[in-house]
Amino acid sequence: MDAFSETIPRVIEESGWLAPVIFIFIHLIRPFLFLPVIVICIAGGYLFGFLHGTLYSVIGLSLMSFFFYKVVDIFPSLRNRITKLKEKIFKDRILTLGQVMILRMMPFVHFHLLSLYLMEMTNSFKEYMRYSVMGVILPSAIYTAFGQAITEMPLYISLLFIAMSTALFSYLGKKGTATYKWDRFFPRKLPSE
Repeated sequence: MDAFSETIPRVIEESGWLAPVIFIFIHLIRPFLFLPVIVICIAGGYLFGFLHGTLYSVIGLSLMSFFFYKVVDIFPSLRNRITKLKEKIFKDRILTLGQVMILRMMPFVHFHLLSLYLMEMTNSFKEYMRYSVMGVILPSAIYTAFGQAITEMPLYISLLFIAMSTALFSYLGKKGTATYKWDRFFPRKLPSE
């Protein structure tokens, strides 16, 4: 697996103008390769620089969210498996939209589990995609720009970062409910309207 992971950047570097297409495609097949999102985003920063790496990661992760939505409609058994994972990890906890966005920034939180939460929180495919795209912009930028620094920082700074993220996660949980409205930033229609 390590040899395969090392081969991917070399293949992309030698691909020329097809490199961005291959990189975006790797985002799509990433779950089958058992690679975390952070690894691909770090590679994007290394291979394409901050701006292009972030852009290609946002496109790749957005397409991944799109395909996930469509695939779970076609294969209900996949949705059931992810729902069981959700029940196992989060029990009956209801997350707010803000908490899902914070969890998207955590390096090893299951991407599709959070997509399932977004599916359950939104009223339409269009709304799901809007929040999915917004939810991958910040993690893509952070991992692309600072991914290498995050993985190499001292233990105490890593623990401080985790503690701050956990505190923000808890705060957002107390602040809202599953129907958390971001009307100030992203107005949306509720089913009763």
